[in-house]
Amino acid sequence: MRIDIITVVPDLLKSPFEASILKRAIEKNLVEIHLHNLRDYTTSSYKQIDDYQYGGGAGMVMMIEPIDKCISKLKSKRSYDEIIYLTPDGNVLNQSMANSLSLKGNLIMLCGHYKGVDQRVRDLFVTKEISIGDYVLSGGELAAAVLCDSIIRLIPGVLGNETSALTDAFQDNLLSPPIYTRPSNYKGHMIPDVLLSGHQKKIDNWRDDKALQRTKDRRPDLLEE
Repeated sequence: MRIDIITVVPDLLKSPFEASILKRAIEKNLVEIHLHNLRDYTTSSYKQIDDYQYGGGAGMVMMIEPIDKCISKLKSKRSYDEIIYLTPDGNVLNQSMANSLSLKGNLIMLCGHYKGVDQRVRDLFVTKEISIGDYVLSGGELAAAVLCDSIIRLIPGVLGNETSALTDAFQDNLLSPPIYTRPSNYKGHMIPDVLLSGHQKKIDNWRDDKALQRTKDRRPDLLEE
C-alpha cells in the first residue's frame, strides 16, 4: 500500500511513522508513506496557500490551485483508489471503513487546515470525506495519523499475530470482552474461573456473552446497526 498525505505542516506527521507498529510496517515494505508540503505547490513568493472567504466571514480558506497541482502531479504517476479529505463534517471513521480501506492499493489523504478547503476541491477531486469524531482539530494531520494507524495495522504481516486484529473491538459491531493476564490472583482479586478451565468452547461462549453485555451497557447503538 502507498499513502500520500498532503499537508501544510508535514513535521507534525513525521513522529507517528517513526515508532512502533507503523515504523515496522514501513521497514517491512508493507506500506509507503509520502508526505507532501502543500507550500511547495504554490506560485506565491510568500508560499501562500490560503486566502479570505468570498462573501466575508472569519477564518481563511485553503486555495484550490496548489491542491490541484499536487493531486494532479501524483495522479500523473499512478492511479489512486481514493482521495480522502480529513474534515469534521465527513463520515465518522469506524472499523468497517478501516477494513475496507486496508484492502486498497494507493490512497491520497488531504489534511484540512484553517477554515477548510475551497468547496471546488471537494467537488472535483475528493472521493471520500472522513472525520474521526464530532469535534474540531487545528488541522487534519492528527486525523490522518489516526486513519493511517487504523488502516495499516490491518494489512497482513504488520501485526505479529495476524488474528489479533480480527478479534478487536468493533470488528463484529461488539465491544471487546474483559481481558486478564497474570497473576490470576492479585490481592484477592481473582480472574473468572472459566478462563483457567482449558475448555475453549466455554471460554469462547463466556467472551461472547461478556462482549454482548458490555456492548448493551455501553454502546447499544452498535447493536441497532
